[in-house]
Amino acid sequence: MTQPVGEPVDAAPALKPSAVTLRGRYGVVEKFDLAKHSASLWETIKGDDELWTYMWYGPFADREGFDKFADVLAKREDPFAYAILDKSGQALGVATLMEIRPANRVIEVGGIFYAKTLRQTPLATEAQYLLMRYVFEELKYRRHEWKCDALNAPSRRAALRFGFTFEGIFNQHMIIKGRNRDTAWFAMLDAEWPALKRAYESWLAPENFDAQSKQKKKLEQFRV
Repeated sequence: MTQPVGEPVDAAPALKPSAVTLRGRYGVVEKFDLAKHSASLWETIKGDDELWTYMWYGPFADREGFDKFADVLAKREDPFAYAILDKSGQALGVATLMEIRPANRVIEVGGIFYAKTLRQTPLATEAQYLLMRYVFEELKYRRHEWKCDALNAPSRRAALRFGFTFEGIFNQHMIIKGRNRDTAWFAMLDAEWPALKRAYESWLAPENFDAQSKQKKKLEQFRV
């Protein structure tokens, strides 16, 4: 054969996400459950309508509306939703593993919403680390994706901070709430994970935080 082709890879399919509990130093990531998590989560996010600007769902006027959404979310297998809990067991956010393609060993983290009390805390980053470690080491995916509205500057900054590589813009990719969405694509590959894992574990170490839980060194500094 004279035509160029891709290198051989292990073609065994990856595993699908399941109802695991991922424990970290600052909190826990576990399968989202309506009865267990919805009430406490609603208390932390109610009234924060800007949380839903770039989502296809929300905002929610009341607990009843949120519970209807949460009930559907809890039952779906793709996206597969995980609650993010602090050490007291308070639900402070959700992240989902979605666009799950085991045959190609590709998966996306998305549908992320964090309460204000979770943002810019060690747990906010640790939750992503725990999911990445699960995706690469236990489920055996080759490619971990992050996609967002190209106008969502905070999400784009977060993707880069977490170690995803920007791959480009898909113009007119979606229609969300009657508006155009150009989608920014980011990805992380399995070959990149060992170095990223070391950076995360160094950043998450207790000695990297002062008495007020403020970081001494940025995550990006550990990737140099």
